[in-house]
Amino acid sequence: MHQKLQGYISDNAIPKVLKLLEHDRLLVKVKKERKTRHGDYMRLSNGNHQITVNSNLNQYRFLITLIHEIAHFEAYRTYGKLIKPHGIEWKHTFQHLMLPFLNPDIFPETLLPLLARHFKNPRASSDTDIELAFALKQYDPPSDKSYIFEVPLGATFKLYNNKTFIKGHKRRTRFECVEENTGRIYLFNPNAEVELLKITNE
Repeated sequence: MHQKLQGYISDNAIPKVLKLLEHDRLLVKVKKERKTRHGDYMRLSNGNHQITVNSNLNQYRFLITLIHEIAHFEAYRTYGKLIKPHGIEWKHTFQHLMLPFLNPDIFPETLLPLLARHFKNPRASSDTDIELAFALKQYDPPSDKSYIFEVPLGATFKLYNNKTFIKGHKRRTRFECVEENTGRIYLFNPNAEVELLKITNE
C-alpha cells in the first residue's frame, strides 16, 4: 500500500494514511478519471469494503478525497448502515480523521486557513466550497477548463457530455444557463468546470 500511495500524496502524509487503512477488509483502488466524482466508498457483497480515488487528482485533493472516503468506512463501522451518507456521524468522523493532516508539513500554508474553515462543517463535496475548490485547482496541471464563474456572460461552453450551454445571470448562488439544443434552463454551481467555446460581442 505504501508504494501504491507514493506519487499521489505527500510522503509526510503516507504514515498517517497507512494507520487509517490498517484493516484487512478494506481495499483501496486508484481509478482513471471519472467526470462525475473524485472517489467513492462501497460496501461489497462479500463483506469487504472498497474505496476508489481518481488518479488525476493533485496530491492535496487526492488526500482530501481519500480521507473523505475512509470517513465513510469508519462511520459505517461505528454507527451502522442506517446513517445518512453525509450526515452528522460522517461529518464528525471526517473532521476527526482529517485534523492530524492539517499542518504545514502536508498542506501549503495558503491552503490551511481555507481547510480549517471548511472542516468546521465539511460538505458532501469540497467542490461546493467555491474558495477552497479554486485554491486547490491552482495545484492542478495546466488545463483548458474554466470555472463557470470565470466564464463571461453570454459565452458558450461545453460539458464533458458534449452538451453546449450559454451562460446567463446568477440566481442567488448558482448561474442560470441555457442548453443550446433544447432551450432548457439549468442551474450551475459557480465552480463547475467547463470548456469555454466562444464569447459573444453582445
